Amino acid sequence: MRQRVGPLAVARVRRILGRALRLRCPRCGRSPLWARYFRMHERCAVCGLRYEREQGYFVGAIYINYAVTVAVAAGVVLAADALVGLTLAEQLVLGVALAALVPLAFFRYARSLWLSLDYLVTTADERRERARLR
Repeated sequence: MRQRVGPLAVARVRRILGRALRLRCPRCGRSPLWARYFRMHERCAVCGLRYEREQGYFVGAIYINYAVTVAVAAGVVLAADALVGLTLAEQLVLGVALAALVPLAFFRYARSLWLSLDYLVTTADERRERARLR
């Protein structure tokens, strides 16, 4: 049985993904996720949501970061080659530089997006289970 997605559900997803892009807690949106550039808080200071639930929890964030890195590096190299006409050496230098820098720049956002996606899926599963048990 397929359920229709209403405007409230779409607004909720937008709100939570917006919090991810602002690097905020997916549940309340009031507390920052990061203590320093590469160090996350253990839990939300406002609502208490635990960010890393278990060892290896953020492996999915690695996939998000990898996909963004490939898209950006390949897209920029191909666009620059089409617009400027780069040599092979210039393409390699640009591609390697982007492949090294994009993951560092996107690291926090990849983790934040993964945490928010997990929060959305987990809360949706919990709501379905509660409805099933009624």
